[in-house]
Amino acid sequence: MLSVDGIYKTFNPGTINEKVALRNICAELPEGDFVTLIGGNGAGKSTFLNAVAGVYGVDHGSIRIDGMDVTRLPEYKRAAVLGRVFQDPMMGTAANMEIGENLALASRRGEHRGLKWGITRRERETYRQLLRELELGLEDRMTVKVGLLSGGQRQALALLMATLKKPKVLLLDEHTAALDPRTAEKVLEISEQLISANHLTTLMVTHNMRDAIRHGNRLIMMHEGQIILDIKGAEKKNLTVEDLLERFGKVSGEEFANDRALLS
Repeated sequence: MLSVDGIYKTFNPGTINEKVALRNICAELPEGDFVTLIGGNGAGKSTFLNAVAGVYGVDHGSIRIDGMDVTRLPEYKRAAVLGRVFQDPMMGTAANMEIGENLALASRRGEHRGLKWGITRRERETYRQLLRELELGLEDRMTVKVGLLSGGQRQALALLMATLKKPKVLLLDEHTAALDPRTAEKVLEISEQLISANHLTTLMVTHNMRDAIRHGNRLIMMHEGQIILDIKGAEKKNLTVEDLLERFGKVSGEEFANDRALLS
């Protein structure tokens, strides 16, 4: 589970460029919660995600993952309990290594590797079965360099790598934004499958309102560094884009302005 209690983050404090990115963010994500996080440009979505990941330290408040206080832990020490997929398909995988080698790296994350690095026959068969479930034909291309894959295939592989060791929290940072609509839909479908199968606590940042409504069991909307809406259960299932825009207007007192979200 993920517990965020009263976190604040200000960039360039005391200067003309001071920007308060997070204001008293509080959120509890029980085990298995799949939360979509949406908001306009500059709302604080990515800063929130990066604060959880340890990319940015917070000024006040605390972050706990599975009961462990990680507030002051650096990013590399949180990696053992976090899985992450980035917006750029070129990140999260090693382009000059084979598909099987990438999966071996992911499966041995946090372990002492020693001098024997080769992939065993049993591991190879396990990876082949996992790739087969993606239904992208990658199980027959285990020795292909990852850099030769399409963006969608790389994101699907990155998802598999991020979930291979069942992280305590999975962070999806607009992981379909760089893909065409058809490929993005496939990657989201794979995301749902992996999250559900592994019962993963997940935080997914997106600009796409329809995706935010369609996926996950809970939707959080941010505005000016604060959480202004937290919708879950039956209320979320019956939600429409029009409802969400209306509720945003009532809470914030202004019109939602983000072309990327409205046109998606």
